[in-house]
Amino acid sequence: MRILIAEDDEALGKFVSQGLESEHYRVDLCKDGEQAQLAATSSEYDLVILDLNLPKVDGVSILRHLRLKKPSLPVLILTQRTRVEDRVQCLDTGADDYLAKPFSFTELTARIRALIRRSHLPSESVLTVADLKLDRVQRIVERAGLKIELTTKEFALLEYLMRNVERNVTRSMIIEHVWNLTFDTTTNVVDVYINYLRRKVDDGHPTKLIHTVRGVGYALRAPAEVAAVEVRA
Repeated sequence: MRILIAEDDEALGKFVSQGLESEHYRVDLCKDGEQAQLAATSSEYDLVILDLNLPKVDGVSILRHLRLKKPSLPVLILTQRTRVEDRVQCLDTGADDYLAKPFSFTELTARIRALIRRSHLPSESVLTVADLKLDRVQRIVERAGLKIELTTKEFALLEYLMRNVERNVTRSMIIEHVWNLTFDTTTNVVDVYINYLRRKVDDGHPTKLIHTVRGVGYALRAPAEVAAVEVRA
Protein backbone atom coordinates (compact mmCIF):
# COMPACT_ATOMS: atom_id res chain seq x y z
CA MET A 1 0.00 0.00 0.00
CA ARG A 2 1.14 3.52 -0.80
CA ILE A 3 1.16 6.40 1.68
CA LEU A 4 1.84 10.11 1.11
CA ILE A 5 3.38 12.07 3.99
CA ALA A 6 3.17 15.88 3.90
CA GLU A 7 5.63 17.10 6.56
CA ASP A 8 8.02 20.06 6.46
CA ASP A 9 10.05 18.91 9.48
CA GLU A 10 12.80 17.01 7.67
CA ALA A 11 13.90 14.89 10.64
CA LEU A 12 10.34 13.92 11.60
CA GLY A 13 9.37 13.21 8.02
CA LYS A 14 12.37 10.93 7.58
CA PHE A 15 11.63 9.14 10.86
CA VAL A 16 7.99 8.43 9.97
CA SER A 17 8.85 7.52 6.38
CA GLN A 18 11.55 5.03 7.36
CA GLY A 19 9.35 3.55 10.07
CA LEU A 20 6.48 2.93 7.67
CA GLU A 21 8.80 1.54 5.00
CA SER A 22 10.10 -0.96 7.57
CA GLU A 23 6.50 -2.15 7.85
CA HIS A 24 6.33 -2.67 4.08
CA TYR A 25 4.42 0.46 3.10
CA ARG A 26 5.47 2.40 0.02
CA VAL A 27 6.02 5.99 1.13
CA ASP A 28 6.35 9.32 -0.67
CA LEU A 29 7.44 12.35 1.37
CA CYS A 30 6.58 15.96 0.45
CA LYS A 31 8.07 18.92 2.33
CA ASP A 32 5.66 21.66 1.27
CA GLY A 33 1.93 21.95 0.70
CA GLU A 34 2.10 22.76 -2.99
CA GLN A 35 4.09 19.62 -3.73
CA ALA A 36 1.85 17.52 -1.47
CA GLN A 37 -1.38 18.74 -3.06
CA LEU A 38 -0.08 18.00 -6.56
CA ALA A 39 1.12 14.52 -5.57
CA ALA A 40 -2.08 13.59 -3.75
CA THR A 41 -4.22 14.75 -6.67
CA SER A 42 -2.22 13.26 -9.54
CA SER A 43 -1.14 9.90 -8.03
CA GLU A 44 -2.96 7.02 -6.37
CA TYR A 45 -2.52 6.66 -2.60
CA ASP A 46 -4.17 4.50 0.03
CA LEU A 47 -3.66 7.14 2.75
CA VAL A 48 -2.39 10.70 3.24
CA ILE A 49 -0.67 11.81 6.47
CA LEU A 50 -1.03 15.58 6.54
CA ASP A 51 0.63 18.24 8.68
CA LEU A 52 -1.29 21.49 9.03
CA ASN A 53 1.63 23.95 9.19
CA LEU A 54 3.04 23.50 5.71
CA PRO A 55 4.78 26.15 3.58
CA LYS A 56 3.18 27.40 0.33
CA VAL A 57 -0.21 25.69 0.90
CA ASP A 58 -1.49 24.95 4.40
CA GLY A 59 -2.88 21.59 5.46
CA VAL A 60 -6.51 22.68 5.82
CA SER A 61 -6.52 24.05 2.26
CA ILE A 62 -5.09 20.75 1.00
CA LEU A 63 -7.75 18.86 2.94
CA ARG A 64 -10.54 20.92 1.36
CA HIS A 65 -9.03 20.36 -2.08
CA LEU A 66 -8.78 16.58 -1.57
CA ARG A 67 -12.35 16.31 -0.35
CA LEU A 68 -13.48 17.85 -3.65
CA LYS A 69 -11.15 15.78 -5.85
CA LYS A 70 -10.87 12.52 -3.90
CA PRO A 71 -13.65 12.31 -1.30
CA SER A 72 -12.92 8.69 -0.33
CA LEU A 73 -9.14 9.05 0.17
CA PRO A 74 -8.32 8.56 3.90
CA VAL A 75 -6.56 11.56 5.46
CA LEU A 76 -4.88 11.48 8.86
CA ILE A 77 -3.91 14.86 10.34
CA LEU A 78 -0.57 14.79 12.20
CA THR A 79 0.12 18.17 13.78
CA GLN A 80 1.36 20.15 16.76
CA ARG A 81 -1.98 21.93 17.05
CA THR A 82 -3.78 20.54 20.09
CA ARG A 83 -6.72 22.93 20.43
CA VAL A 84 -10.19 21.45 20.30
CA GLU A 85 -11.12 24.07 17.71
CA ASP A 86 -8.42 22.78 15.33
CA ARG A 87 -9.59 19.19 15.73
CA VAL A 88 -13.21 20.16 15.10
CA GLN A 89 -12.29 22.22 12.03
CA CYS A 90 -10.28 19.39 10.45
CA LEU A 91 -12.84 16.69 11.21
CA ASP A 92 -15.67 18.87 9.90
CA THR A 93 -13.62 19.62 6.78
CA GLY A 94 -13.29 15.91 6.09
CA ALA A 95 -10.27 14.51 7.96
CA ASP A 96 -10.68 10.84 8.92
CA ASP A 97 -8.45 11.01 12.01
CA TYR A 98 -6.43 13.53 14.02
CA LEU A 99 -3.22 12.81 15.96
CA ALA A 100 -1.30 15.48 17.87
CA LYS A 101 2.49 15.70 18.17
CA PRO A 102 4.39 14.37 20.04
CA PHE A 103 2.95 10.94 19.29
CA SER A 104 3.66 7.25 19.71
CA PHE A 105 4.75 5.58 16.47
CA THR A 106 2.90 2.38 17.44
CA GLU A 107 -0.29 4.41 17.89
CA LEU A 108 0.26 6.05 14.50
CA THR A 109 0.61 2.69 12.76
CA ALA A 110 -2.46 1.33 14.57
CA ARG A 111 -4.49 4.33 13.38
CA ILE A 112 -3.18 3.82 9.83
CA ARG A 113 -4.25 0.16 9.84
CA ALA A 114 -7.69 1.11 11.15
CA LEU A 115 -8.19 3.77 8.47
CA ILE A 116 -7.08 1.43 5.68
CA ARG A 117 -9.35 -1.34 6.97
CA ARG A 118 -12.33 0.98 6.89
CA SER A 119 -11.51 2.34 3.44
CA HIS A 120 -11.13 -1.01 1.67
CA LEU A 121 -13.64 -3.71 1.03
CA PRO A 122 -12.59 -7.16 2.30
CA SER A 123 -11.94 -8.37 -1.24
CA GLU A 124 -9.58 -5.45 -1.78
CA SER A 125 -7.78 -5.85 1.54
CA VAL A 126 -6.87 -9.50 0.98
CA LEU A 127 -5.64 -10.57 -2.46
CA THR A 128 -5.86 -14.30 -3.29
CA VAL A 129 -4.52 -16.20 -6.28
CA ALA A 130 -4.75 -19.99 -6.06
CA ASP A 131 -3.18 -20.90 -2.68
CA LEU A 132 -1.30 -17.58 -2.43
CA LYS A 133 -2.77 -14.94 -0.11
CA LEU A 134 -1.58 -11.37 0.49
CA ASP A 135 -3.14 -9.28 3.27
CA ARG A 136 -2.60 -5.63 2.30
CA VAL A 137 -3.57 -4.33 5.74
CA GLN A 138 -1.77 -6.77 8.05
CA ARG A 139 1.19 -7.06 5.64
CA ILE A 140 1.08 -10.86 5.70
CA VAL A 141 1.82 -13.20 2.78
CA GLU A 142 1.06 -16.94 2.87
CA ARG A 143 1.17 -19.77 0.38
CA ALA A 144 -0.54 -23.07 1.17
CA GLY A 145 -0.94 -21.79 4.73
CA LEU A 146 2.78 -21.15 5.22
CA LYS A 147 3.92 -17.61 5.97
CA ILE A 148 6.38 -15.98 3.54
CA GLU A 149 8.74 -13.24 4.74
CA LEU A 150 9.20 -10.49 2.16
CA THR A 151 11.17 -7.26 2.06
CA THR A 152 9.34 -3.97 1.42
CA LYS A 153 10.04 -4.00 -2.33
CA GLU A 154 9.29 -7.71 -2.68
CA PHE A 155 5.93 -7.15 -0.99
CA ALA A 156 5.15 -4.17 -3.25
CA LEU A 157 6.12 -6.13 -6.36
CA LEU A 158 4.02 -9.15 -5.41
CA GLU A 159 1.07 -6.90 -4.55
CA TYR A 160 1.34 -5.24 -7.97
CA LEU A 161 1.46 -8.60 -9.76
CA MET A 162 -1.52 -9.92 -7.77
CA ARG A 163 -3.57 -6.78 -8.43
CA ASN A 164 -2.90 -7.40 -12.13
CA VAL A 165 -3.42 -11.17 -12.04
CA GLU A 166 -3.69 -12.76 -15.49
CA ARG A 167 -2.36 -9.58 -17.11
CA ASN A 168 1.02 -9.21 -18.78
CA VAL A 169 2.98 -6.37 -17.17
CA THR A 170 6.08 -4.84 -18.69
CA ARG A 171 9.29 -4.01 -16.86
CA SER A 172 8.59 -0.30 -17.36
CA MET A 173 5.13 -0.68 -15.75
CA ILE A 174 6.70 -2.45 -12.77
CA ILE A 175 9.46 0.17 -12.38
CA GLU A 176 6.91 2.99 -12.49
CA HIS A 177 4.43 1.48 -10.02
CA VAL A 178 6.77 -0.26 -7.56
CA TRP A 179 9.86 1.99 -7.62
CA ASN A 180 8.14 5.23 -8.73
CA LEU A 181 10.88 5.73 -11.34
CA THR A 182 11.17 6.11 -15.08
CA PHE A 183 12.31 2.87 -16.71
CA ASP A 184 16.04 2.63 -17.39
CA THR A 185 16.76 0.07 -20.12
CA THR A 186 20.18 -0.65 -18.59
CA THR A 187 18.85 -1.79 -15.22
CA ASN A 188 18.00 -5.38 -14.34
CA VAL A 189 16.44 -4.58 -10.96
CA VAL A 190 13.03 -5.94 -12.00
CA ASP A 191 14.51 -9.27 -13.12
CA VAL A 192 16.52 -9.51 -9.90
CA TYR A 193 13.46 -8.95 -7.71
CA ILE A 194 11.32 -11.32 -9.79
CA ASN A 195 13.93 -14.01 -9.10
CA TYR A 196 13.80 -13.18 -5.38
CA LEU A 197 10.01 -13.61 -5.44
CA ARG A 198 10.17 -16.85 -7.38
CA ARG A 199 12.47 -18.38 -4.80
CA LYS A 200 10.14 -17.36 -1.98
CA VAL A 201 6.75 -17.86 -3.64
CA ASP A 202 7.18 -20.65 -6.19
CA ASP A 203 10.12 -22.81 -5.07
CA GLY A 204 8.93 -26.00 -3.44
CA HIS A 205 5.46 -25.81 -5.01
CA PRO A 206 4.45 -27.94 -8.02
CA THR A 207 2.40 -25.11 -9.54
CA LYS A 208 4.34 -22.00 -10.51
CA LEU A 209 2.44 -18.71 -10.36
CA ILE A 210 5.03 -16.19 -11.63
CA HIS A 211 5.71 -16.48 -15.35
CA THR A 212 8.03 -14.80 -17.85
CA VAL A 213 6.29 -13.45 -20.95
CA ARG A 214 8.89 -13.32 -23.71
CA GLY A 215 9.29 -9.93 -25.29
CA VAL A 216 6.89 -8.35 -22.79
CA GLY A 217 7.72 -8.85 -19.14
CA TYR A 218 6.01 -10.94 -16.48
CA ALA A 219 2.61 -12.22 -15.39
CA LEU A 220 1.13 -13.84 -12.32
CA ARG A 221 -1.45 -16.43 -13.29
CA ALA A 222 -3.76 -18.78 -11.45
CA PRO A 223 -3.35 -22.47 -12.44
CA ALA A 224 -6.49 -22.55 -14.62
CA GLU A 225 -5.30 -19.53 -16.56
CA VAL A 226 -1.87 -21.09 -17.03
CA ALA A 227 -3.43 -24.25 -18.41
CA ALA A 228 -5.61 -22.29 -20.82
CA VAL A 229 -2.60 -20.37 -22.14
CA GLU A 230 -0.62 -23.57 -22.61
CA VAL A 231 -3.48 -25.23 -24.54
CA ARG A 232 -3.88 -22.25 -26.85
CA ALA A 233 -0.14 -22.25 -27.48
